Amino acid sequence: MREPPGPLPPPPDDFTSRTLPLVEAKGPLFRLHARRRDALHFGRTASWRFDDPERRYGVCYTATDVHGAFAETFTKALRAGLIAEAELRSRGLARISCRRPLALVDLAASGGLAKIRADARLFAGDHEVARRWSAAFHAHPAKPDGILCPARHDPARTVCAVFERAKRALRAEELGSLLDVALLPTLKDLLDTYGLGFVPRRS
Repeated sequence: MREPPGPLPPPPDDFTSRTLPLVEAKGPLFRLHARRRDALHFGRTASWRFDDPERRYGVCYTATDVHGAFAETFTKALRAGLIAEAELRSRGLARISCRRPLALVDLAASGGLAKIRADARLFAGDHEVARRWSAAFHAHPAKPDGILCPARHDPARTVCAVFERAKRALRAEELGSLLDVALLPTLKDLLDTYGLGFVPRRS
């Protein structure tokens, strides 16, 4: 029986001389953010997948569509098959426009991972290793604005980890809660897509 692959190795020694697989993202991007924070929050906690391990720059996690943002935000609900009204009310949906195209390291492109000597463990494996790769991307001479990769919980969607260096290129428009009347059709589509039950708040 084949042994599990283990963690992804760190970036190769010649990483800075390699050509990064870059793609231009013109937006819009989408984000389901904690309502106590600004929609364009660039975290420096060194706890999420592509955070800077040294906390020198922040990272804002977004998606190229609402489904991707939902799948990456409500991961526990996807595993349980249920989502509570309180969870939905705690998050605001934002549409993020780009004042200029963002240059993103494309981990979803055919051949992109192979060119940098990585594989899918980069976006679906150990977080500590992924953070080392994030720091290597950020320090690369190409100076990318972030990382584009398949969503771990819905690989048909793509998500973006945007580096803080691109903050001035972004503008957020608040769309409200998924429970707002205007967004109820979107919520129904999301619940149907992911086979989720809805748990209303107790009166």
